[in-house]
Amino acid sequence: MAGEVLLLPPVVVITGGTKGLGLGMAQAFLRHNCRVVVSGRDSERLARAVTVLAGESAGDRVLGWAGDMANAAQVQALWEAAVERFERVDIWINNAAIGSIEQDFWEHDPAIIRSVIEANLLGTLYGTRVAARGMIAQGHGQIFNLEGWGSGNERRPGSALYGTSKAAIGYFTRSLVAELRNTPVRLGLINPGMVVTDLLALSIRPGREARIKRFVDLFGDRVETVAPVLAARVLANRRHGVRIAWLTPWRALGRLLSAPFRTRRVMD
Repeated sequence: MAGEVLLLPPVVVITGGTKGLGLGMAQAFLRHNCRVVVSGRDSERLARAVTVLAGESAGDRVLGWAGDMANAAQVQALWEAAVERFERVDIWINNAAIGSIEQDFWEHDPAIIRSVIEANLLGTLYGTRVAARGMIAQGHGQIFNLEGWGSGNERRPGSALYGTSKAAIGYFTRSLVAELRNTPVRLGLINPGMVVTDLLALSIRPGREARIKRFVDLFGDRVETVAPVLAARVLANRRHGVRIAWLTPWRALGRLLSAPFRTRRVMD
């Protein structure tokens, strides 16, 4: 990366890598012979994830780290743990995020508002800061931030809180691309589209399940479909400012046009 020939398999750090898309990408990177660090706040869930990952690869290629990405000192500790184990970090993916139930913004408890913004936005800012500083010092590296509902100005009733956190990530990343242009660090965005995970399921407003299910069955995908493609494209990337998207406008249009002739069921 940045002119460096890597003699050892890439080291990939994935925040929020204990379940859902994060865990799926960790599995996919391991299949590419990468060394993988996954982080999460729940130590029991982290232990289960590490067991799953170690069972699919040599255990010495997996490291689990428990911590809160909304805590700057703990994010720095994650970087240091990865470097201590694997000597460097080649790819850092800011995937950690939490959702919120779909409801009018003024009905959210202040504690929920704070937790969503801290996990989704502040965690991405801290992760990017730590990774950028470390990668500039080591002379190479790639950072990817995760888009989500709201990143493209999407809106639906009840999604103001989560959508705001993701819209801000898009602005932040595009701005930082310019700041990092003359450094050895590449920064980009990953837009996984609508992936069926616990985060999606827990956010659905009661009474809207059937309507959301129809929408997700049309445009959504399972982790095992999306994660391998995203991992391969991240490993193949050589561009600064790249946006890696799964559900492109052409793919979405194709699904819309084929809907009368093909039934998709991804939420079953």
